[in-house]
Amino acid sequence: MTNTEAEKKINVNGTELFVRDTGEEDLPVVLALHSLFLDGRMFEGFKDAAAGRYRVIRPDFRGQGRSAPAEDDFIHLDTVTADVIALAEALNLKQVHLLVQSMGGDVAFRLAVARPSLIKSMIVLGSSACSEPADQLQVFREWVDNVGRQGFVGDVLRETMEIMFGATTLADPDKRDIVKLWEARIAEVPKTLRPAMAGVIERGTAVHLLPQISVPVFIVSGEEDKPRPIPWQNEMAEHLPNSTLWRLKKIGHSPILETPDVVLPRLLDFLDQVEKNS
Repeated sequence: MTNTEAEKKINVNGTELFVRDTGEEDLPVVLALHSLFLDGRMFEGFKDAAAGRYRVIRPDFRGQGRSAPAEDDFIHLDTVTADVIALAEALNLKQVHLLVQSMGGDVAFRLAVARPSLIKSMIVLGSSACSEPADQLQVFREWVDNVGRQGFVGDVLRETMEIMFGATTLADPDKRDIVKLWEARIAEVPKTLRPAMAGVIERGTAVHLLPQISVPVFIVSGEEDKPRPIPWQNEMAEHLPNSTLWRLKKIGHSPILETPDVVLPRLLDFLDQVEKNS
């Protein structure tokens, strides 16, 4: 069974967001917030698995995917958070489960503190809450500038794939199709992603926000996650008062894409349990 899904553009907070929405107003809502370099399509498998059980809403962030391009050289995460709040208001959403990866997690932590009544639970994939270490920040600044000049080609594309997927996944012939799919999609990402990239690397810490988030949080992380490594995963789990950490062997930054057959049933089980207990 596959959800029938509407695609629409919604004007919020001075920009236009592209939104995919399965639209069942009688079902609990899952608001899915994507990773940098990817877009709402990364939750396609979840949308299909949740058919008939959850309404799934998948926006593309400002300056990413099919949403309006950035008008400035830098997109602050507070701006992205305000966009999501405005989108929830535009769609008249009262409570949502958050399903987020990486940058989506950076936004989700800020959102959960800014609008705690909106959030029923959180599933956090390939994420952390800390800022980039100072010694890495300058390297990333130069990398972002390089992407802004040349786009996702050559070594930049290879490096991006090594960020987004674990080494085991990249080397697995059985996962070649999903790797090639996202390699092709990332290669199509325009240089205009640069302002969003700059906002993520300069995000600052959200660790101090985590103790304020009391809803159930299911953390799914990979042992081979290069941009959000194990110590960062542990720090996030330690500071969230109602969290469970599930760490996957031989998986990198994108668990929902690297091993969907394993991950998707667990995500739905978690959501079902929250709904049962609410």
